[in-house]
Amino acid sequence: MTNPLTRVLMKADGLARSITRLAHEILERNEGPDQLILVGILTRGAPLAQRIQKKLQDITGVSPPLGSVDITFHRDDYRERLVVPQVKGTDLPMNLDHATVVLVDDVLYTGRTVRAAIDTIFSYGRPNRIQLAVLVDRGHRELPIKADFVGKNIPTHEGETIHVHLAEVDGRDEVLLLTGRE
Repeated sequence: MTNPLTRVLMKADGLARSITRLAHEILERNEGPDQLILVGILTRGAPLAQRIQKKLQDITGVSPPLGSVDITFHRDDYRERLVVPQVKGTDLPMNLDHATVVLVDDVLYTGRTVRAAIDTIFSYGRPNRIQLAVLVDRGHRELPIKADFVGKNIPTHEGETIHVHLAEVDGRDEVLLLTGRE
C-alpha cells in the first residue's frame, strides 16, 4: 500500500466561514443564545464549540455557557478496543436541565460518537432538546442520527477519510480528504 493521496478541502478561511455560518444558523433556529449551552465532543469538537461561542458573542453580545464531553466510557466499542483509554474528563460546569444543548463535533460519520455523547449528556442532566452542529458531514450513517447544523457536506467513498486539523490541537486549520491507494 502506498501513501494516501491527500486533498485540501478547506483552508483556514473556509473553515472560519463555516463556523460563522454555523453560529448564524444556530441563532436563527433558536431565536437567540439565551437558553443555549454549547457542548463540544472531545477532542476537536471542544475547540469548535469555543469558536462558535466566540462568534455568538461577537454577533449578539451574549456568550452562552460552554462545556465538553469525553465519550470514552460511553462508546459501544469501549471493551473491544485493545488500547488503554485516555480519559480526558467531561466538563459541564452548568445545569443542563431544561436547556437547549448544542452538541458540537468536527466530523459526523457513523453516528456512534454522537450517540455516545448524548448518553454522556443524559448522565449529567435532562435538557429540553439536543441539537447537533458539525463542521463536516461525510455520510455513511450506521445509526439514525442527523445533524441540525452542517458547515460542509462532503460525501465520501469507501477508503476515504476526512481529517480536520484545528490550530488549538494541531497547530493549523484545514480539512483534508485522504484516499488510500493500493
